[in-house]
Amino acid sequence: MMKSDTDLDLVFKNAVGKKVILNIEEPKSGVTKAEIDAAMQTVVDNNIFATTGGDIVEAVEGRLRTTTLDVVE
Repeated sequence: MMKSDTDLDLVFKNAVGKKVILNIEEPKSGVTKAEIDAAMQTVVDNNIFATTGGDIVEAVEGRLRTTTLDVVE
């Protein structure tokens, strides 16, 4: 049986320049770049996540990642 799964990765940089990825499982269908950009800017503006490298300081990109699983039976 084959199954497909889509996640939304929000990629940021923290204060020391390291990449931080927030993964959102099963984002709504048809999510737009404008919605993703607005959500990412909210994360940066409100400093709502702590990282080992300090504050999240920059939104880099949002990306939809689809994985296809083929269960072997």
